[in-house]
Amino acid sequence: MSEKKAEIKEYKTGVIGSGTFGTAIANLLAETKPVLLYVRNRDKLEKMLASGLNGIHKLHKDVILTNSLESLCKDCKLIYPMVSSPNFRNMCQTMAPFIQPDHIIIHGTKGMSVEFPDGFDDLETPILSKEQINTMTEVIKQETLALRVGCLSGPNLAGELSQHKPAATVIASKFDEVIRMGMDSIRNPRFRVYGSHDVLGVELSGVLKNIMAIASGICEGLDLGHNAQAMLITRGLGEMIQLGKVLGSETNAFFGMAGIGDLIATCSSVKSRNFTLGLNLSKGKNVEQIIEEIQEIAEGYYTTKTAYALCNNYNLESPIIKGMYHILYKDAKVDQTLEYLMNHENDKDVSFI
Repeated sequence: MSEKKAEIKEYKTGVIGSGTFGTAIANLLAETKPVLLYVRNRDKLEKMLASGLNGIHKLHKDVILTNSLESLCKDCKLIYPMVSSPNFRNMCQTMAPFIQPDHIIIHGTKGMSVEFPDGFDDLETPILSKEQINTMTEVIKQETLALRVGCLSGPNLAGELSQHKPAATVIASKFDEVIRMGMDSIRNPRFRVYGSHDVLGVELSGVLKNIMAIASGICEGLDLGHNAQAMLITRGLGEMIQLGKVLGSETNAFFGMAGIGDLIATCSSVKSRNFTLGLNLSKGKNVEQIIEEIQEIAEGYYTTKTAYALCNNYNLESPIIKGMYHILYKDAKVDQTLEYLMNHENDKDVSFI
């Protein structure tokens, strides 16, 4: 009997990405079984090993640090990549030699991979088509042998997760097995997990709400009040749904935990990097300075550029997206953009369902 047990390999769960969100997810997963957390930077790894901390966040005793993607992929059949969108494809290419068809990969990256046209920054009206856009789920399939892929998205502010405050998320996949394994691996009495088969809708909800969070941060910084913030969030949801439909998604996910749930959390908390970016913009700081101070990537900065180009291509009326693009990339004045938003001609309340 003992010999038989010795032949059975007990696989761990793996997390790729040691930012605040990756660490928070690793800590949640470690409450169920041991977790391997990949730390790319060797100096950071040594500091974490010595202190048991990642910044101010304490590591769970069953989080095992590693500097080897190969060993993580070998020891883990269920892998959670938590890597920023600008680095995501490169991460997939790096781990590709170690990924087999029986791996299950559930990413938590709220961004898109984009093939920008030449001279994008110099075009007065840049355009992108949906054929030039890839979700992170699509990137995983393009770059690795993984077949069973999903995403995790919801109102999951890393700081609150680290403080053991209650929260919920959505795991979306075309495969029931992925949803089931994801649920079993991460849910606990204070972390509720919902399932969805609408992968595109869930991914786009998490991606596009970051633009609205930057705008909401500006609204907060200018002390425009809760009425204005509610107006912004509501109209922002409409723009998200409108763009999502053009890209081929259903609307249901935008009204769920990954959509309006995440939108509310991200548009109202200083713990959100995107909200903080907007807050600092309202104080007159320049974008480059703010991003350097935040240190970790505010995904909405990149998403705004992509969404703006898509809206141009499909002739979508998206005043918030377009206004945020001009603030972030064209040095537009915040007060001028606010005036543009308030005087926009569209006066129909609900036009996106």
